[in-house]
Amino acid sequence: MTARPIVGITAYPRTVEIVPTAATLHTANRFFVDAVARAGGIPLILPVLDPALAPGALAAIDALVLPGGGDVDPAAYGEDASPTVAGVDAARDAWELACALAALDRRMPMLAICRGAQVLNVALGGTLVQDIGEATGERHGWAERYLEPVHAVTLSPTCRLAIVLGTTEVGANSLHHQAVGVPGRGVTAVGWAPDGTVEAIAVADHPEVVAVQWHPELMEEDALQQRLFSDLVARAATEAGRRAG
Repeated sequence: MTARPIVGITAYPRTVEIVPTAATLHTANRFFVDAVARAGGIPLILPVLDPALAPGALAAIDALVLPGGGDVDPAAYGEDASPTVAGVDAARDAWELACALAALDRRMPMLAICRGAQVLNVALGGTLVQDIGEATGERHGWAERYLEPVHAVTLSPTCRLAIVLGTTEVGANSLHHQAVGVPGRGVTAVGWAPDGTVEAIAVADHPEVVAVQWHPELMEEDALQQRLFSDLVARAATEAGRRAG
């Protein structure tokens, strides 16, 4: 029997009160875990560690998911924080930036989602729009409508994302207030919301990377959205076979 590929999901550290002290849990939203498992992969949660350990950690997996979460510290891209920046975790930023670069170095299949897409762009020297509402006047934070598409995303017809989805227009949920600003090295915008907000990016010479601003994992009943995870696991299986061979 062919072994299932192992897909690493970077963790979201959360502090909880456990009498008599507080403890940090390295967590992953079950939607990411379920989406990977449903696609045939084995999810493996990667806790936040010393960034120097990223190459070694990634040596144990076949693909990487960079998931959503709090805002990336604007200091990571040379800007002061606006009053709307929230949920910053410097240790998580450093770890995920290192994981993104290590995955690119290995040409590892990667799916970057929401914050993950932003981390990828910052890792390559890009910046973020710190508050879309201020930049465009349009609201993108519709957490209460996480199960449904709230706007269309237009995709470049030649990008891998459009090929995987089989369409140049897809409905997207929208749970964010930040997005990719100035593209990083080799980064190209390949998907846009109606207000021009970047909703998907690609990295030159890295067709193994798919990065979207919306949350496909939450739209479990949408077969089109789940193709992103099926594609990732299929590419991970190829990577696992290459390593085994």
